[in-house]
Amino acid sequence: MDSATKDEMQPSLPPGPEWPEQERAEQLARGAALKWASGIFYRPEQLARLGQYRSREVQRTCSLEARIKSVVQSYLEGVKTGVWQLAQAFEAVQGTREALDQAHGLLQGMVEATETLKPLREQVAQHKQLQVLSQLLPRLRAVPAAVAHTRTLIGAQRLLEAYVCLRELEQLQEETWAPLGGLELPVFEGLGPLAEALGQAVEAAAGVAGQLAREDPALLVAAVRVAEVDARHTTSLELPPRDWRRRCLQALQEGLERTHFGTPLLLEPGALAGWLEALRVALPAELATAEALVAPCCPPHYKVVRLWAHTLHSGLRRCLQQLLEGPKLGAADAFALLHWTLHVYLGPEMMGSLELGPEADVSQLEPLLTPENIEQLEAMFVTQIQVNVAQWLQKALDGEVAEWNREQEPGTDSSGFYHSPLPAIVLQILEENIRVTSLVSESLQRRVHGMALSELGTFLRSFSDALIRFSRDHIRGEAMAPHYVPYLLATLNCQSALSSSLSVLQPDGAGSGDLALVEAGLDELQRRICRLVLEELLAELQPLFEALPSRRWLSSPELLDDVCERTVRFCQDFRRVRNPAVQLLLAEAERTVVLQYLRALMQGRLVCRGADERIQAAQRLQNDAAQLRELFLGLGLEESVQCAPVLLSLRDLLNLRDPMLLGLEVAGLRQKFPDVSEDHVSALLDLRGDVSREQRLAALSSLQAGPQPSLSAGQRALFSLVPVPTPALSSCLPSGPCA
Repeated sequence: MDSATKDEMQPSLPPGPEWPEQERAEQLARGAALKWASGIFYRPEQLARLGQYRSREVQRTCSLEARIKSVVQSYLEGVKTGVWQLAQAFEAVQGTREALDQAHGLLQGMVEATETLKPLREQVAQHKQLQVLSQLLPRLRAVPAAVAHTRTLIGAQRLLEAYVCLRELEQLQEETWAPLGGLELPVFEGLGPLAEALGQAVEAAAGVAGQLAREDPALLVAAVRVAEVDARHTTSLELPPRDWRRRCLQALQEGLERTHFGTPLLLEPGALAGWLEALRVALPAELATAEALVAPCCPPHYKVVRLWAHTLHSGLRRCLQQLLEGPKLGAADAFALLHWTLHVYLGPEMMGSLELGPEADVSQLEPLLTPENIEQLEAMFVTQIQVNVAQWLQKALDGEVAEWNREQEPGTDSSGFYHSPLPAIVLQILEENIRVTSLVSESLQRRVHGMALSELGTFLRSFSDALIRFSRDHIRGEAMAPHYVPYLLATLNCQSALSSSLSVLQPDGAGSGDLALVEAGLDELQRRICRLVLEELLAELQPLFEALPSRRWLSSPELLDDVCERTVRFCQDFRRVRNPAVQLLLAEAERTVVLQYLRALMQGRLVCRGADERIQAAQRLQNDAAQLRELFLGLGLEESVQCAPVLLSLRDLLNLRDPMLLGLEVAGLRQKFPDVSEDHVSALLDLRGDVSREQRLAALSSLQAGPQPSLSAGQRALFSLVPVPTPALSSCLPSGPCA
């Protein structure tokens, strides 16, 4: 192509509109030039160089115009080249389009030709299928008979032969399936149920693996081999996987659970221990069978011993959970279950046996009972055993109370002390329940220990209430007890026996504070028994003290002799009370006699008429103090705890010859007995009979002088327990009680 033709093909560019910015640019250029010129030619001496500036600017303008022209020329040449290339590309696209149209027409013709060949292809496919069928026809005709024969083999439990036949049939099915394009022949419809029947036979054999291992191990081996061989088999048929290995293992587990835990556990009360004992024998035997007989029939990766141990454990765990969700267990069943699961099951007789070996892997077993289950069983046991203990203790108490109204005296032991089997019965009931729970756990032992102490406290309150009813009926005459006091003394021995044997209820590690309430209850029971005994003594002595003091008392010791004789006769049975209760009882009896003596003195029934009678009264107080001292020393009371020496202090008050010194004597009496009151002192001054009003006021004022003493440690109140008749107004101080 020559240059003329090339120029003709290049399109001419129409003159475009002027640039909108051109005019603005020219204005800016002109303004800049004027500004530059005005700056250059501002001074007249520079106008001489105007020609030089003009020629230089002309040269610069020519250079710029030449450069612009060169750039514009280069740009136009590039545009012409691009336009020419676009024209060439357009021509190539037109040629390609025409070629594609021709190819499309050819393809349409080929599609129409292909449609005409479709029946031929179908005929070819049918011919191939008929050819395959014609070749396999003899074998296909034998399929129904083979299916029937396989079913017979399954029924005869010839599982390996049945599986071989099944695989041959499935192989034939695969050979026909691909050539037939996935077409299922009706003759193979029975293969699915046949395979399922064989799988069920494998499951059934695995479900009784323990029995087969003893009776027919070949059948068990055949079932396991069928499952294992089928697990490695692959097929081109679009069938769901049979997974006989998983089903075989599952059947092993389900059969084992069904054998030992298949039936719902419905036990009579108290029968749970027998069922657990049967499991103690059966489960180790089952594990031994698994290790000796079942494991050799199975592949090593089955881990039969571990599978047996974990399956039995999970079945037992589930069975126990169902048992706990059922009817409430009795105390014996709850105890048996706790002891069995916490000690027997994990012990050397069962899952802790060394014969199991590491393959059992019992360390990974979950606990049979959760902490919540153990809490539930412990609470259940404690609640029910508490009811039983309460009934047993009440029955023992009823038997003891029934003895109190007998015609015979209480029985004695070999030492001659009153004896009752009640403490031994009570302690045996409580101690046995605490001791037996130590076989289970410390938590259960603590619970039962707390329950036992609580029930013992309740028993002591019931014992005390029974004593109150016994005493009330005796006093009212509703049920006169022939041996009232001896039976009270026998109950005091009961209290002593309970108190001295209380330590047997304290398990190792239990805090001593747990017994504080029970010990307080025993102390209260002891005080109540002593009070009832002393009330009976008081009832015998009160008529004798009505005549004391008197003129007869001043001249004769007969009144106190009668008191001592009655006291000795009453206290003769105290020798049948064990220490330390007998010392407490004698001390309280001596204290009661002394209090009655002081009470009689304070009644104001005697006023001495002179110095001789005051001397007689002082001597009588001295003799009576000595007589009471000897009396209770003879009964066995220690002298250090006796109250009779108070009479000697009163003797000194009566024996004082100078009434002006009564203040000192009264102050000394106050120091010895801080609970002596003005009324007591006033009554004693009345007994003297020679104290004037001024002397009385002076003596009573000494009670208010100085710091008021208080009872020392171990000292018991005496005068504050002695009532005094209301004194006459003349004997009252301004600060006294009657002021």
